Amino acid sequence: MSVNVNDFIISKEKIYLKDENDNIIAYVDFPEFEEGKVEVTHTVVDPSLRGQGVAGILMELLVKELRKRKAKAELTCSYAVKWFNKNKGYSDCLIDPEAEDRKALEMTGNEACAIPKHRK
Repeated sequence: MSVNVNDFIISKEKIYLKDENDNIIAYVDFPEFEEGKVEVTHTVVDPSLRGQGVAGILMELLVKELRKRKAKAELTCSYAVKWFNKNKGYSDCLIDPEAEDRKALEMTGNEACAIPKHRK
């Protein structure tokens, strides 16, 4: 399956991609925990799509959505921590860029997403 940025669906707390059978095959979750503040909790890509840059597309769409909403993010998703650390030009979308940098420095390489801090 080839992926086009226009195939992604953006909802209030999730950006996702569905396959031809209407199954979600890639997504990033970002529930709002306070007005203008979201927690990026998970980024998931089906193994059939890996290596195609889908997770990166999800992050770029997330940044675009955060900027559009004038919202800021806290990261508990390990992929998001790594991605924002590599893409410093998007730190304006983070609640506390320095805290996110510290998380990235503490990572050893194969972390899973942390337990979300902000639950409704």
